[in-house]
Amino acid sequence: MERKIFLKNTLAALGLAAVAPLAVSSCGKDTDTTTSTTDSATTDSTTTGSAAASSCTVTATETAGPYPTKTPSSYVRSNIVDGQAGVPLTVKITIANTKNSCAALSGALVDIWHCTAVGYYSEYVVNPGGGYTSVDYTSSHFLRGRQTTDSNGLVTFTTIFPGWYSGRAPHIHVHVYNSSGTSLLITQIAFPTDICNTVYTTASDYKAHGKQDTSNTSDMVFSDSLANELATVTGSVSAGYTLTHTVYVAA
Repeated sequence: MERKIFLKNTLAALGLAAVAPLAVSSCGKDTDTTTSTTDSATTDSTTTGSAAASSCTVTATETAGPYPTKTPSSYVRSNIVDGQAGVPLTVKITIANTKNSCAALSGALVDIWHCTAVGYYSEYVVNPGGGYTSVDYTSSHFLRGRQTTDSNGLVTFTTIFPGWYSGRAPHIHVHVYNSSGTSLLITQIAFPTDICNTVYTTASDYKAHGKQDTSNTSDMVFSDSLANELATVTGSVSAGYTLTHTVYVAA
């Protein structure tokens, strides 16, 4: 935990320009959710993040930076692809209230954002490393969106499978607010290793970038909190994937 706090404080001190090459990692060599596989780097298990978090405790709080959405209320939409190439991904996030026996929380505002197939974020000047150059995306808003949870506490987004950038495991950022707009939790969602390896080595929009360089267990965010941040992902490169995950908040 001390290592993660130190790294987060270091990132904040460095500022966006210096952080871009550092705040990047991959969908590491870690716990898997949909299939049990063994590759040259690691052996994965079938424990899911949502199942591991079912004890009704608040999901781990994580940093929003270095590329949070600047005006999330401007991007109320379920389809956040915005022309970006990649393997289709349906994101289904359920918000549960730990102050109400983990019952579904309806009316909550949920923002998500993530990088492109090769590690770029919209709204910023970004250099994802790995041989890629800096690109100014300050006028773009792709792969960002907001939805309101239904009576089952569910929001659904249509997007693409995130890529990776050096120094971070593949992830999706999530910010949850109550219906009045008060912040409840900022967290991140991790991806199963075997799914990432498949996408990054076989899908055309990802192959040039190759496999992630950082595992979930060595990631500065997930290393001490993977049990309640690892999603379940099902599907295939040809048919697309579906991510399901529950985020627990104290509302």
